[in-house]
Amino acid sequence: MSHHPNKKEPAKGVDPQAKDAETARAQDAQSPAAVEKDKEQAAEAEKDVSLETINSLRAELDQAKERVLRCQAELDNYRKRAAREMDEHHRYANIGLIRELLPVLDNVQRAIEAAEKSADGSGLLDGVKLVAQQLQGVLGRHHCVKIEALGAPFDPHLHHAILQQPSDEYPANTVIMVTQEGYQLHDRVVRPSQVIVSANDTRKSNDTSVY
Repeated sequence: MSHHPNKKEPAKGVDPQAKDAETARAQDAQSPAAVEKDKEQAAEAEKDVSLETINSLRAELDQAKERVLRCQAELDNYRKRAAREMDEHHRYANIGLIRELLPVLDNVQRAIEAAEKSADGSGLLDGVKLVAQQLQGVLGRHHCVKIEALGAPFDPHLHHAILQQPSDEYPANTVIMVTQEGYQLHDRVVRPSQVIVSANDTRKSNDTSVY
């Protein structure tokens, strides 16, 4: 039996055919066709994700549009309701004042009837005084009060001077007579007091000057 010392034997445990197949697959994986195929697969997967995202965003947009439409409808209903309430308020804003004035009118009618039946005018005078007190009470409950002008320094914001007269009783530029009462509502003048004001010259004189 002869031996050949220079002849190499295949390594034990390694299959040459399996190794060649693995090498071929690695080469195929790096080939342009394989790379292009991987790109196409990645693009398809990304396309699927993009379509899903777009559909989700469209659904959210539709929901947002519905919410906006509902809010607009609610706002329109609120505006219409507020307009109706405001109109009703303006139409009947003075109903409370009118209700309080009706008893005053009743007393005026009673005073007239009493004066017609009696030759004495004292009953009519008492009735008219009662009416005046009631009217002032009604105005006061609605925060409309008389401007206290007599003896006060002249204030063009509260008073309307019609005459200026000398006076020894009052200092200059003072209201010495009220010819028509003024009223104010809270801090706003409804009607200024019509007044006569003392002149700077307090010497007695028959002359009067108009403001």
